[in-house]
Amino acid sequence: MVDASVHLLDRGRVRADRGFVVDGYTMGTADEPNPDHDIAEFVVWNAVVDHPDCTVLWDTGSHPEAGDGYWPEPLYAAFQHVDADEHHLESDLDRAGFDLADIDAVVMSHLHLDHAGGLAAFAGTDTPVYVHEEELKFAYYSAKTTEGSIAYLAADFDHDLAWEVVHRDRHTLASDFELVHLPGHTPGVLGARIDLPEETVLVAGDECYVDANFTEEAPLGPGLLWSERDWLDSLHLLKEEVRRTDRPVDVLYGHDLERFQSFDGGWNR
Repeated sequence: MVDASVHLLDRGRVRADRGFVVDGYTMGTADEPNPDHDIAEFVVWNAVVDHPDCTVLWDTGSHPEAGDGYWPEPLYAAFQHVDADEHHLESDLDRAGFDLADIDAVVMSHLHLDHAGGLAAFAGTDTPVYVHEEELKFAYYSAKTTEGSIAYLAADFDHDLAWEVVHRDRHTLASDFELVHLPGHTPGVLGARIDLPEETVLVAGDECYVDANFTEEAPLGPGLLWSERDWLDSLHLLKEEVRRTDRPVDVLYGHDLERFQSFDGGWNR
């Protein structure tokens, strides 16, 4: 296995109702018609994969002005990135020992505003930005029309970027580093399989916001699902990856704070 390392970057906290990320979490019943709502903290993270062939940035986080009017008010009211202004991409990279100039490629798991808010840092450069074909189409469709999803902002990704469009279900980015198409949350979510010397890191991303989505197969809330059928197919694909791997596998979820912290900053660093 390749001697790569994965460095996790903590990009701050989003506060939201847990019912958004686990379908049915706070549903009322005849016995309890008005259940209490659980407002929880979720992590926003990026990663740097320091590979012998290239140094790859996974996602770019939220725009630092998310809470100052950059995000639409109804969306920010539901998903408050309360400390986005404290998490500029360059500063968080620096804390992990990297600089923007160190980044050879960017992989966008998808183009929602809590993932694509730092893409402007790569505008006008020749740094390749990997994105799935279906994601790029849906992002522009959503941001440029009244259809699609409100979670896309053209200001995040409508730049002079060196797009590298992934067309297939799997794409080998580098030795032992494979991108995997996981539609469901959006049409073009990308995850990854990274085979390190001692373990495999399986990046589920927003296919699984939290552990309950993976272990209990509880879907995301309806507002966070583009297609529940595709989401379930993608979940079973991930679980098959774990079953067929005869070595330790760590599954990295999209926003699970406890899970994120359990990995203590990354792997093989």
